Amino acid sequence: MRVNNAKLYGQEGLWDITIQGDLIQTITPANPNEKTTENEIDVNGKIVLPPYVEPHIHLDYALTAGTPRWNQSGSVFEGIEIWSERKQVLKETKEDIKKRALRAVHMQLKHGVQYVRTHADVSDPTLTGLKALLEVKEEVKPWMDIQIVALPQEGLYTKPEGEELLEKALQMGADAVGGIPHYEATREDGVKSVKKAIELALTYDKMVDIHCDEIDDAQSRYLEVLAAEALKSGLGNRVTASHTTAMATYEDAYTYKLFQTLKKADINFVALPKANLHLQGRFDGYPKRRGITRVKELLEEGLNVSFGLDSIVDPWYPLGDGNLMSVLDTGLHACHMTSYDEIVTALQLITTNGAKTLGIESEYGVKEGNKANMIVIDSDSEYEAVRCQSPVIYSIRNGEIMVETKPAETSLNIPNLF
Repeated sequence: MRVNNAKLYGQEGLWDITIQGDLIQTITPANPNEKTTENEIDVNGKIVLPPYVEPHIHLDYALTAGTPRWNQSGSVFEGIEIWSERKQVLKETKEDIKKRALRAVHMQLKHGVQYVRTHADVSDPTLTGLKALLEVKEEVKPWMDIQIVALPQEGLYTKPEGEELLEKALQMGADAVGGIPHYEATREDGVKSVKKAIELALTYDKMVDIHCDEIDDAQSRYLEVLAAEALKSGLGNRVTASHTTAMATYEDAYTYKLFQTLKKADINFVALPKANLHLQGRFDGYPKRRGITRVKELLEEGLNVSFGLDSIVDPWYPLGDGNLMSVLDTGLHACHMTSYDEIVTALQLITTNGAKTLGIESEYGVKEGNKANMIVIDSDSEYEAVRCQSPVIYSIRNGEIMVETKPAETSLNIPNLF
């Protein structure tokens, strides 16, 4: 197979990409006079880039909004209450959860996502959600790579069996240790939960991804604990802090000190612009805090930040369809990242930066010798791609076209005024 006349993301000129089996064999300057033959596609200067990476989603929660009730306050905490109630009222089977998760996976695939990190709730003694996602992970391998984070959604120390369930989840095959320190009953339990996550990661050779400071409280400072533990343990960039919305409320003097630790620790950050614009500031009068972490400042300091969706129609977020380009558009606006340079490099937030978060950067990218995994978006300009939220017209996996979308055509039946 060959992809002809491709504009490689961030590069000048047009290129032909030759695929042999499931690998990229060669990338050579395009020959404009060469005709496209069978088993070749001519993308006519459209941008080719590595597949989108979703660094933070909850596939076990997908498509559950409204049952047993809707989140009236729109807050994180009511979402957790509703999820706990749902588990008591609706005894879902593994098959039920798999069915919903696979529907969400199909949405993501349609939008060019091929790499996903999903969290799995391990607060339930049956670990049914984790079991379901472990099976989904295996079943979708031909089309998508999935990492699973074991998340004690209701808090690690709110239940006596919390530590045991988290460790069991890792033994069963979860890829990363999760936590939610700001939901623990006390500051002391929150700190303890972070330290336990690091300890388990070292014991089981796992990554760490913590729901960290997802709250509008300037005194919620578990990020400093996580960064310090990542630094002391040597785990560094195997550690991810997700959300960190409280950082938007920190005083600048404290944030300056915090950033020194963050840079030494070299941890990753995941921002969830749509979900946290929806969830945060719910208890504020005016002005209302919008709950987006300091993305611009983190990037300027050389720290790795990626964007994720978080939810697809669940108690925390009633919208979403897996489209990361829409998340990118929202995030750039919310973070005041609309200079020309920020726009033309923005696709990194949903591609290469996410790959670094997942620890797959060495095998990721449109490069000779890599797996032939790539997407083609309907634009020949990085600027226009972001401005117009250009759709994915081809998603190629292991050298085969997995998804093909025909761009919409519009006819204007009005006088030609221009």
